[in-house]
Amino acid sequence: MDNYIVSARKYRPITFDSVIGQHALVTTLKNAIKNKQLAHAYLFCGPRGVGKTTTARIFAKTINCLQPLPNHEACNQCESCMAFNEQRSFNIHESDAASNNSVDDIRSLIDQVRIPPQIGKYSVYIIDEVHMLSQSAFNAFLKTLEEPPAHAIFILATTEKHKILPTILSRCQIYDFNRISVQDTVTHLQHIASLEGITAEPEALHVIAHKSDGGMRDALSTFDQVVSFCGNTITYKHVIENLNILDYDYYFKLVDAFLSGNVPASLLLFNEILNKGFDAHNFIVGLSEHLRDVLVCKDERTAILLEVGASIRESYIQQAKACTDAFLYEALSLSNACDLEYKQSKNKRLLIELCLIKLCQILTPKVAQQQGSTPLQVIQTNTTQPQATPIQKEASKLVATPTYTTPLTKRTPPSTPISTSSVGSVSIKQISSSVSQQTQTIQPAKERTLREEPFTQVQLEEVWRKFGNEIPDRHKMLFLFSSKKPKQIAKSSIELEVNDPLLVKDIEDIKPQLMAYLTQQLQNDKISLLITLVPLTAEHKAISNVDKIRLLKKKRPEFENMIQQLGLDPE
Repeated sequence: MDNYIVSARKYRPITFDSVIGQHALVTTLKNAIKNKQLAHAYLFCGPRGVGKTTTARIFAKTINCLQPLPNHEACNQCESCMAFNEQRSFNIHESDAASNNSVDDIRSLIDQVRIPPQIGKYSVYIIDEVHMLSQSAFNAFLKTLEEPPAHAIFILATTEKHKILPTILSRCQIYDFNRISVQDTVTHLQHIASLEGITAEPEALHVIAHKSDGGMRDALSTFDQVVSFCGNTITYKHVIENLNILDYDYYFKLVDAFLSGNVPASLLLFNEILNKGFDAHNFIVGLSEHLRDVLVCKDERTAILLEVGASIRESYIQQAKACTDAFLYEALSLSNACDLEYKQSKNKRLLIELCLIKLCQILTPKVAQQQGSTPLQVIQTNTTQPQATPIQKEASKLVATPTYTTPLTKRTPPSTPISTSSVGSVSIKQISSSVSQQTQTIQPAKERTLREEPFTQVQLEEVWRKFGNEIPDRHKMLFLFSSKKPKQIAKSSIELEVNDPLLVKDIEDIKPQLMAYLTQQLQNDKISLLITLVPLTAEHKAISNVDKIRLLKKKRPEFENMIQQLGLDPE
């Protein structure tokens, strides 16, 4: 127990070949040693836990090795290598700039640089977290870093390169370390597990690799934590339980609920997730990522982009086969919109629940038709359709009331209101004949083809302006339909660029009425509207009231005449 060493220290790389995920960088350093082209200053930068300090130690050890191997690795047998391995080497000096960041510390370092090495060729100075040096310390270090003694080599390491002065950067060879890929992390963890006699499921190691976010040190620390919890057998279930990670299975069940239109199941799953202590925002972000992964698996060529285990990847592929492209596009749009509105919402749970309900209703009519049930009627508002007259209402009541004295043939009730051409009295025979006629016309209506009449940009703008003049709540939407013009981006596709998120919400509220109006006026049943939120730029500056009047006078000549007649022209 007293001799226990964490895996991050126990299995730290000791040779260039054992460094994980930095092949190009390691090859460059080995070639520099081979060709004897060593620089006087290096800067190793990159995320945490990717091997910056470790590579610096291996490099310092190798260039001081008295008997290097043919592959340009340290021999680990000479006095210099043995002194380094036993941590008693006087040639390699490590310091932490986080705690030694003053001018006095740099002056002490400069004095130490003058002393030549006792064993080996070079005195290597490794300064970790170099971005923590003060401004004065950087300035004091400039001259020595540019022209050090022939035996001195500086290796600076940092996670925040942007905080280092450009004058320091120009004096160093800069090496950018990459994040370690999930596959490389999983392979290394499997190797360590085999050395420790631990059995681990590949799916469990993939979860640990994702959790580490490209850092091998984080992955090894998490691995030790999971081993303490699971023992010698690491399973996927134990890993997600110990690390409090949302299981993939929840998202698979949610998508299945969306496909079947099962609203109660989706709400119950969301409630279960909240009861387990998971954050609601992380849930909706994870749902968007899951839908993206399902979309990626629609093609077998892109399925390899998923950095998950083989069994989970197969589950993604199977669910992708059950989802249509249109469903995934709409689902991604809804989940992404929920993510954007989450921070501004006061009732965050209700926002997500409404999103789940909308997701369940994407395919609800189609599912109902496949099951042979009557789908929910979608109410479409048409501004040109006249309201039902009192005679129509009375006729509907008469038709629906089963109190006829004359026997009638049983027919299917009409789905549309009965139209009457005269305002006179209505008899039972007239109503019966009208029902018969409409029943005969219902069947061909189901078989009609969708219209797709071509239209121009000018026609689109004219219909758009008319809708703005005829829409209810005109006082709220008049500015929108007068200032924002749609753009035809395809044969039946329309794009509207909006700068204000509030306007996007207003358009979404009236979108059913707008689409019904555009469909009727343009004679095109395949029209689609894409609303794009464009951030404000420097060009969108505020204008004065006088400028506004000038713009109105330019667009509407009749407005200029009215201003002159009333004597209100500000100019």
